[in-house]
Amino acid sequence: MSKHSKTQPAQENPDAMRRRRAVETAHGAGHSGYITYEEFLDLVDEDTLAEWVDGAIVTTSPANLRHQEIGRFLLTTLGYFVSVHNLGRVVDPPFHVKLPRSGREPDVIYIANAHLDRLTPTYLDGPADLVIEIISPESIRRDCEEKFAEYQEAGIPEYWLLDPQAEQAEFYWLGSGGQYERVSLDADGIYHSRVVPGFWLRVAWLWQQPLPDPVRVLLEIDRDAYGQYLREQLRQAGL
Repeated sequence: MSKHSKTQPAQENPDAMRRRRAVETAHGAGHSGYITYEEFLDLVDEDTLAEWVDGAIVTTSPANLRHQEIGRFLLTTLGYFVSVHNLGRVVDPPFHVKLPRSGREPDVIYIANAHLDRLTPTYLDGPADLVIEIISPESIRRDCEEKFAEYQEAGIPEYWLLDPQAEQAEFYWLGSGGQYERVSLDADGIYHSRVVPGFWLRVAWLWQQPLPDPVRVLLEIDRDAYGQYLREQLRQAGL
């Protein structure tokens, strides 16, 4: 066969086809009209960075390194605190929160024990108790306006907005009128969570490079409970 001869294109495998269809749908090329959340889940696999908003697929950009480091720090610190005190579950991305008109993928999700019935194998069916979004340059409008309004409408009681580039953190509680109210730090620059009893965060920790050791942070937040947890782990390991 001549090197100039045309070859038949390779057959597209099902996973690649689903990813292609998801991207086409996001850009209005492969689907017309509204798609349901169930259709969205069929179209998009866990390797595709996408959210479901008002019946359409919206693709997102990968997080940068600093974003990932802060996310890992919060997941570890908050996750161990919640586990030690048996308060509920902390879930890391990629995992969706299904709301009335969107399926969003926060950077950190906390679900209290009272609401664990909302947790399905593939998404949270209803509002979380706390969501955290780490802002990237491309996500400012999405996190600060679109998601802010959706989380407020859905009744998510607590929302954190963290901007590593500006080194600015905003914390919101849902007021009695169903509107978010910004909460101030205390005199020492510490934020005290309302939905995670006993948990607090020194905001300056988030901007340190490198980030502080989560073990030391947890010992500062709750030395007695976390110290006891560590001693029990060592005992079980025979150390």
